[in-house]
Amino acid sequence: MATQKIKKGDRVVILSGKDKGKTGEVIRSIPKDMKVVVSGVNVHARHRKPSQTSPQGGIERKEAPLHVSNVAIADPKTGAPTRVRFEERDGKKVRVAAKSGELIHG
Repeated sequence: MATQKIKKGDRVVILSGKDKGKTGEVIRSIPKDMKVVVSGVNVHARHRKPSQTSPQGGIERKEAPLHVSNVAIADPKTGAPTRVRFEERDGKKVRVAAKSGELIHG
């Protein structure tokens, strides 16, 4: 499989869905399923019964995975969504923002 373009720690922009336009940081990447979990985005609520581990119970809020096609790397210069290109700089393969040509750290 090719090198994944979006990795943990990347700043991304949501392209579609209820959170369209929001930005957040990738907190988990699931390459096998082509999904990413973004902090503060796609939050689902789950009602929990009181149990031994959580005697209080209540509503548990948790980020759910998004498909990689629904997110784009935020350009390091402008913050706008951009595609990722791979280039060789100083003998290393690096990720570069297609719009601005800026190096993507992460």
